[in-house]
Amino acid sequence: MSSTENPLFRFGIIADPQYAALAPDLAMDRYYANSLAKVSEAIAEFNKADLAFVVTLGDIIDGNWESFDAILPLYDKLRHERHFLLGNHDFAVAKDHLASVFDRVGMREPYYDFAVGGTRFVMLDGNEVSVFAPPENDPRRALADERLKALRARGAINANPWNASLGDVQFLWLRAVLKRAQAAGEPVIVMCHYPVYPENDHNMWDAERIVSLLAEHDNAVAYFCGHNHVGNYGLNGGCHFVNFKGMVDTETENTFAIVEVFADRLEIRGFGREESRTLAF
Repeated sequence: MSSTENPLFRFGIIADPQYAALAPDLAMDRYYANSLAKVSEAIAEFNKADLAFVVTLGDIIDGNWESFDAILPLYDKLRHERHFLLGNHDFAVAKDHLASVFDRVGMREPYYDFAVGGTRFVMLDGNEVSVFAPPENDPRRALADERLKALRARGAINANPWNASLGDVQFLWLRAVLKRAQAAGEPVIVMCHYPVYPENDHNMWDAERIVSLLAEHDNAVAYFCGHNHVGNYGLNGGCHFVNFKGMVDTETENTFAIVEVFADRLEIRGFGREESRTLAF
């Protein structure tokens, strides 16, 4: 443990509320409508703390454009800055709404970075090349078909249509951000809806190149994601890969977290089903 007892700053994490006005899926243990109460509970807890921001790691809704109208106003009660990432279910809307999803949740850019307290945060658009997010006839859909077909030919366990990948331009942008942050002495925390490590059937199609890129930069200290609702953890080189549990799962148990950032570690304080962890740099 470091002698530094007070964190540099804190931030909140929610993963996969996946709200919809639907009956529960008992086989999957998902209670879509109950996420309104769970998000409200998380926000009430966040409002008690001194946080730099709160990020929701995608799958804000399960589907249906009108679902945004019910869940997004809950975030207006949050007294902290908010960030949204988008997941596959956020694009389970009518095709004429696909191009408007980012605007609907107030995202000015699909992917971006920002700094807080000397730490660089990178917010990825994991849906960029997918079979569901780009508007119809967008060339990224054809590229997604090619990538999925190639993975299936290899027998890859993540060759699933509900996963996705980065475009090559975004991947090069990620490399440039990591390089600049390394030169500036900034630790980097990458966030995305989709996991990339350890190997899992929920991982991004291009997980291997992302993990390899992070391994090339010793300032990449953590990668946070959702998507795989049971959660997961892995350490590759000096980077901690944390898959936060899905809020929509279980009838009454909640799950969210507050992350405390220190000079030499991250302390994850889990609530409900989310585990608490110490991630040393």
